[in-house]
Amino acid sequence: MNQYYVYILRNKTNTVLYIGVTDNIQRRIYEHKNELLEGFTKKYHVHYLVYYEMYQNIKDAIAREKQLKGWTRIKKVNLIESMNPMWRDLSEEWE
Repeated sequence: MNQYYVYILRNKTNTVLYIGVTDNIQRRIYEHKNELLEGFTKKYHVHYLVYYEMYQNIKDAIAREKQLKGWTRIKKVNLIESMNPMWRDLSEEWE
């Protein structure tokens, strides 16, 4: 059974958020943390996983990613804080 993840990353000062989708969250977060991917997360040093959701269907995951990207910052913050009020890096124990 496949699993897909929609995730939110933050930078060190919580001023930048990034939303993505992947089928391998540990590998993808490793790539972000080590700046192996060119683009937004490398440019703004967005390395800390603060929220994620799991899906079994890629279409559902992509739809959710698009939905979250359309939200206001305050709505995204409220979502993060509903599950992770301290904004801790949920991937710390993966390393």
